[in-house]
Amino acid sequence: MSDSHSPEAKAYWKENIRLVLSLLSVWFIVSFGMAILFVDALDNIRFFGFKLGFWMAQQGSIFSFVILIFIYVYKMNKLDHKYGVDEDQDHFAPDDSYYHDQESEK
Repeated sequence: MSDSHSPEAKAYWKENIRLVLSLLSVWFIVSFGMAILFVDALDNIRFFGFKLGFWMAQQGSIFSFVILIFIYVYKMNKLDHKYGVDEDQDHFAPDDSYYHDQESEK
């Protein structure tokens, strides 16, 4: 995918942006919705002895954000592999032969 204007590159970025926007939507719902807008409704539910709205504002949102990071990494690795731009496709010389060739030239 060397040409950034190729149909394959456009499809890759379209899927990439769709993933980012969907994860940002979840992030917004968790951080703004559950911790600010719906906190009064969620406070009627108990979670580990705490009101759920309070718990989501203090701890739950952090757990959600970490989970979103892992989901992003997993999905992007799959997307990169699908379009052949993953790190496994790099063709570098092995370290041993590279350093050996430089030493033998001296």
